[in-house]
Amino acid sequence: MNSTFYSNGKLLLTGEYAVLDGALSLAIPTKYGQLLSIRKNNTPKIVWSSIDIKGDTWFKATFLIKSDDSTNTIYLEIENKNNLDIDAASTAETLIRMLTEAQKLNPFLSATTGYFVETKLTFPRNWGLGSSSTLINNIASWAKVDAYKLLWNAFSGSAYDIACAQHNYPITYRLNEGKPEVKKTDFKPPFIDKLYFVYLNKKQNSREGISNYKSIPKDKTDLIVKLSELTKQMIIAESLTDFNSLILSHENILSNFLQIPTQKEALFPDFEGHIKSLGAWGGDFVLATGTPRQMRYFKRKGYLTLIPYKEMVL
Repeated sequence: MNSTFYSNGKLLLTGEYAVLDGALSLAIPTKYGQLLSIRKNNTPKIVWSSIDIKGDTWFKATFLIKSDDSTNTIYLEIENKNNLDIDAASTAETLIRMLTEAQKLNPFLSATTGYFVETKLTFPRNWGLGSSSTLINNIASWAKVDAYKLLWNAFSGSAYDIACAQHNYPITYRLNEGKPEVKKTDFKPPFIDKLYFVYLNKKQNSREGISNYKSIPKDKTDLIVKLSELTKQMIIAESLTDFNSLILSHENILSNFLQIPTQKEALFPDFEGHIKSLGAWGGDFVLATGTPRQMRYFKRKGYLTLIPYKEMVL
């Protein structure tokens, strides 16, 4: 029996960093995502292939499904681990971690049945739209477990990206006493044609950004209150002028808290429009506001991936 699962990618428009501490945030699922296809085989092995948007296999490994009779548990080993390069071995270990945690939540693997597994991204791997979160959500669907629990058992994070993986419309997201609170929101501003996503030509390590944020020895109460209110105001903004003003406030508040410059200050100080940093600052995408003429600025600066809001968002 064959099974296929699909999860949406994600972008966090507001509340970055502070979403970890309960700030109300605006999150949007993208038209891009990841597929997971599963086919049973007759060996105690998981034969895994990961395919990129061009159809090329960027990762391939085989996992041996073994049974520990003394503890009555299933565990995985990488077959021919020494044949893998450092990156592939690291990816394989991460997969074992995900699958092991899923197995703890629901024993869906056995030593008598194996699988051919193939993942396919519908966006370039370096875009940072959620190659990990879409995979976790897909594995959770396969194992029939709670994706939030799987994420938090295997890694960490706010899990807004899991919410995006599961919903086909913009959402507000907050952690309320550690539990995800997801609500549908109607974010279709009249100036939507003046919103663009610009890829910054490098992938940001979000775990690194989270670690830096958590290490800041400041009380975050005021930050959470202010960013939550700005999220509400940005959702209902009727004009681009108002929206730009809210962007500026959001950027300045976080810049002051983090003690790092905004993306506009660091990279685009002479841009005529406005720029909203997204997610972990320093890489992936930014949101730029302005006219098509103003957007030519980015091409001249060497930032060639420019995606209109409507083409990116579900």
